[in-house]
Amino acid sequence: MNLIVGAFPYFVLPLILSLIGVPIAKKIGLKLGIYAEENQRTVHHGKIVRMGGLAIYIAFMISMAVFVKADDTLNGILLGGLVVFIGGLLDDIFDLKPIIKLGFQIAAALIAIFVGQVYLPSFTLPFGIMIDSIFVTGFISFVWIVGITNAINLIDGLDGLSGGISFIVTCTVGVLGFFMGRRDICILSLILAGSILGFLKYNFHPASIFMGDCGALFLGYMIATISLLGFKTTAFITLGLPILMLFIPISDTIIAIIRRKLKGQKISEADRSHLHHILMYKLDLGHRNTVLILYAVTLLFGISAVVSYFDKTLGAVLVIILVFCAEIFIEKTGMINPKFHPLLGLWRRILRKEKKDMYK
Repeated sequence: MNLIVGAFPYFVLPLILSLIGVPIAKKIGLKLGIYAEENQRTVHHGKIVRMGGLAIYIAFMISMAVFVKADDTLNGILLGGLVVFIGGLLDDIFDLKPIIKLGFQIAAALIAIFVGQVYLPSFTLPFGIMIDSIFVTGFISFVWIVGITNAINLIDGLDGLSGGISFIVTCTVGVLGFFMGRRDICILSLILAGSILGFLKYNFHPASIFMGDCGALFLGYMIATISLLGFKTTAFITLGLPILMLFIPISDTIIAIIRRKLKGQKISEADRSHLHHILMYKLDLGHRNTVLILYAVTLLFGISAVVSYFDKTLGAVLVIILVFCAEIFIEKTGMINPKFHPLLGLWRRILRKEKKDMYK
């Protein structure tokens, strides 16, 4: 009980600030004409303001100023967060070219690494293999920050989807931070989670406002840097647990890249073959049900991450089951390519062989 009471202010203040800030951000967006454009990728209709991330960012920063005494590491994270937020906001206003948006993300990642020293100093692979080369760990950290920043932005295609998944992932990071004895990770996660939840009140279907790139890129960047800050031990904990928590955005991003390459499209080119599009249109689950299902899947992977921290064997069993189900889904729905079905193809070959043997 004392723990809950102690954590209460860190979550409630950003929640209240976000609840108050979103309507203000909406008024600003309406006045400036900052609307989400309808294209091949979007599913909304009409003019909806796309700068709700402004409220998330301000609620987070005010709460950080109230509760947290910044050090060099945190200053580096927050400075990088400001850079990626500004890049996203400029894109919401002016529709920047993808290469310029990427430039802001690269700058933010480099600031986190070189100013905040937020990178993997080393990690241990199975059989006791130690990786401590600053070039290797620094490069992995850089790719992780830029990759997760983009992954959270890429799944921002349905009302409440990116925000809800970010909320679940952030809460999971906070829970793991608590069990690891990392009070700083818990506080950062609580503040970020409160900022997100206040926004979700207005963003859940039917949404009256979108977070925009300023919100999605900022959330992706913060999740990436906080996870690097919190899990600097074995390779499994350092990389494995965050990958489990972020399985949906990571897998959807990788699949989108492969799919577009196979079709000869640009990686940045929008389409309607993302996971949420498959559920909503191909399986006809509807907007709200699609989002709730993806929440549930994210929660399952989050639970498997927590279980894996305490019991690697049980955690591995859960992960194998979840990944197997995901692979079957990908093959059945043709997310990568209609002809891509290695497991299902193998199963069919086994059945055909059994039938031939029966008639011999």
